[in-house]
Amino acid sequence: MYIERVIANRNMTKYRLSMLSNVPQATLNDICSGKTKIDKCSASTVYKLSKALRIPMEKLYEECVREYAVVSEREKSYEYGLPEYLQHDLDAYKKALKEGSSLMDCLWGELYASINAAEKTDGVITSEHADYLRNKYLWR
Repeated sequence: MYIERVIANRNMTKYRLSMLSNVPQATLNDICSGKTKIDKCSASTVYKLSKALRIPMEKLYEECVREYAVVSEREKSYEYGLPEYLQHDLDAYKKALKEGSSLMDCLWGELYASINAAEKTDGVITSEHADYLRNKYLWR
């Protein structure tokens, strides 16, 4: 993420940035990991980080938001254009999650097998793509 690149370029650590900015390290970790989006942070937090990094608030905010949009678009694309069997199993799994189906264990197995087949057997999705799907849906 943008903040991680900036601190790396300055031979700084997240801990050091936390100390300089007076932003809790847990908050900083959440921002850097993408768990907390910069647009959900208070203006005070963005200000403290920008001051400690010596970057204008607007630039820090815009760079973080832009980077999140790129990642978000890539992730959205990972759920479309899948082989028919994988798309079917993914849709069935998502529907069952929404409805609280008693067949979750079976559907979990079906989706897991379809992801593996698409990645390893058929080679129609990359390992990164397969890991994204597993992490988002199966390893909750």
